[in-house]
Amino acid sequence: MITMYTTTWCGDCRVTKRVLEQKGIAFTEVDIEQDPAAAEIVMKVNNGKRSVPTLEYNGQAASMSGFSRAKLDAWLEQVGLGAA
Repeated sequence: MITMYTTTWCGDCRVTKRVLEQKGIAFTEVDIEQDPAAAEIVMKVNNGKRSVPTLEYNGQAASMSGFSRAKLDAWLEQVGLGAA
């Protein structure tokens, strides 16, 4: 299952969630403002930036900040979940 690191105020997070739901792809959501360990993970995979949403699946993570459907589809393909 995908882990999506988010914040409550993030517009790109809302769009990413909606698209994943439309594709029928399960995810869990972790608010980095409520979970300091999650914030550390996000900063580690994004070169020190608190970039949300950041998606993680099987050890592969990527920021979807500046959301584009093409970027999400490419990452899903890369991690083996297909562009569906």
